[in-house]
Amino acid sequence: MVFSKQLMKESMLPSVLEVNDTEPESESDSEWDNLRGIGSRPTSRPQKAFSRGSTDNKTVSRAGKGQSPALSRALSSEVSREENVPSEQDDDDNALENKPADSSEKETVSAEEEWDTDLELEDMKEPYDPTGHSCYKAACKVFGVVPVSYFLRHMNDTELIMMHHGLGPQSAKALAVPLVTNTSILKLNLRDNWIEGLGGAAIAEMLKENCYITEIDLSENKLGERGAQALSSMLLENTTLVTISLSGNDFDDHAAKHLAEALVSNQKVESMVLSHNMMGDGAGETLGNAIAENTGLKTLNLSWNCLRGKSSIAVAKGLGANIFLRKLDLSYNGFGKDGAAALGEALKVNNVLEDLNISNNQIPPEGAVRFAMGLKENKTLKILSMSRNPMQSAGCYGILKSMEGNPESAIETLDFSDIIVNKDFDELYNKVKEMFPNLQVKHERNADSFSFKTSKVPKDPLGKLKYHIKKNNLKLEDSFDSVEEGGSALITRAEFQLGLKGIGTCLTMEEVQQLMDDLDKDNCGEIDFREFSTLLKKA
Repeated sequence: MVFSKQLMKESMLPSVLEVNDTEPESESDSEWDNLRGIGSRPTSRPQKAFSRGSTDNKTVSRAGKGQSPALSRALSSEVSREENVPSEQDDDDNALENKPADSSEKETVSAEEEWDTDLELEDMKEPYDPTGHSCYKAACKVFGVVPVSYFLRHMNDTELIMMHHGLGPQSAKALAVPLVTNTSILKLNLRDNWIEGLGGAAIAEMLKENCYITEIDLSENKLGERGAQALSSMLLENTTLVTISLSGNDFDDHAAKHLAEALVSNQKVESMVLSHNMMGDGAGETLGNAIAENTGLKTLNLSWNCLRGKSSIAVAKGLGANIFLRKLDLSYNGFGKDGAAALGEALKVNNVLEDLNISNNQIPPEGAVRFAMGLKENKTLKILSMSRNPMQSAGCYGILKSMEGNPESAIETLDFSDIIVNKDFDELYNKVKEMFPNLQVKHERNADSFSFKTSKVPKDPLGKLKYHIKKNNLKLEDSFDSVEEGGSALITRAEFQLGLKGIGTCLTMEEVQQLMDDLDKDNCGEIDFREFSTLLKKA
C-alpha cells in the first residue's frame, strides 16, 4: 500500500522526528528533508537523552552531533519501513500526542456521558404487560386504593360484571386506567358502585379512547349532572358504544340538557336506559326535540321519571317525528289525559314503533279513548302495555274497539294488568279474537280463563298449593333442584320447605307443617317427592 509523504509525516510520532536544530546537514540529512522528516519540524517539548519511538519499543538518541551517518541511515531506513505499515496504536498515540490534555479530558467525559445516557435509556424500558395487571396495580397505588382481586381475575374476559362492589370515585379512576388499552372486554357492568360524578368522568374519558366496549351499565351510581356532562362529551366522540344504561343516577332537568345534546349528535347508540331519574317539566321539551332528531336509537327507556303535563306532550310530539325508534318505555310517569291524547296523535303518523309501554301513567277512561283514536290508523305497533291505569273497563273497551275498526292493526299483545273488566269487554274481546287469532290480552279477569278465576280457592294446603302453581304457571320441578332425574326421590323436610319457598307459596307455617306431616306419615324426616307430585295432581 502506498502512502503520500504528507500522510507518512503525520503518522510518525513527534518524538521520533525531533532532532537538534544545530545538527549539520549531510547526505542522509537531505534524505530526511526530502521526506519532510526530522529537520523540518520544530521540537514539541524539551529534549531528553532518549525518547521511545513508535516501533518495537526502540529508543532513539537525541544527541544528533555524536550520531554516525551509518546509524542515521539505518535509523532512517527502519523508520521508513515502519511508516509503510501504520498501526492503530500509532494513530492512537499520535492523536494523544497532538491533542491538548484538557481537550482529551473533555472528550473522555463526553463519551462517558453518552454511554451513561444509553444505559439510562435501557433501564427505562419496561416489559410489555398484555394483561394490564401491572398497570392497574400502579394506578391503585397512585390513587391510594386497594386493587380489586375480582377485576384482576376477570379483566381479560369478554364480559366484566362488577355490580355492588362499592368501588367509589377513586377506585373507578384506577379501574379506568387499564381499561383504556384493554381489548378483551366488550361488555362492562359497573352497576351500583357509587362512583359519583368524579368516577363517571373517569369512565367517560376511558371510553373516548377504548374502541372495543360496546355495552356499558353505569346504573345506580349517583352520577348527577357532572357525570351526565362527561358522558355527553364522550358520546360525541365514541363510535363503538351500542348500549348504555344510566338508570338511577339522579339526573334532573339540567342533566337532561347534556344528555339531549348527545342524543342529537350520536347516531351509533341503539339502546339507552334513563329510567329511575328525576327528569321533569324542564326536561320534556329538551328530550322531545332530541327524540325527534335522533336517527340511531332503537330502544329508549324513560320510565320512572317525572314527565307530566307539558313535558309529556313534548315527548309525545318527539315520538311522532321519530322514524327509527322501535321500543319506547314511558311507564311510571304522569302523562294523564292530555299526554295520552298526544301519544295517540303521534301514533297516527309514526310508522316504525313496535313496542309502547305507558303503564301507570294516571290515564283516565277519557284519555284511553282519545289514545285509541290514534290506534285506528296505526299499522306497526305490536305490543301495547297500559296496566295499572285508572281507565277502568271503559278504557280497555275503547282500545279493543279501535282494533275492531282497524283490520290492518299489527297489535299482538295487550297488557291491562290490574284493571278489572266487565262482560261487555268479554263480548267485544271474543269478536276481536276472531279477527286477530294471535291476539293475547292480559287483565284482571281474562276472558280465556274467566271460569277459573271466579272459582273458589281451596282451603286445604295441598289444594291451595295446586291452585297457586296453576294460577302462576309454575313448574314444581324447577324449585326442587335436589331431586335428580332418575335418581333418589327422597328429600328432607328442610329441602321440602326450601322448595316451597322457591315457588313463592302463600301457605302459612302451620299449613306447611300439616302438609309435611301428611307426606311423612312414618315420621322418618324424609318425603317422597314422586308421591308428593302424584297427590298434587289428584288434588
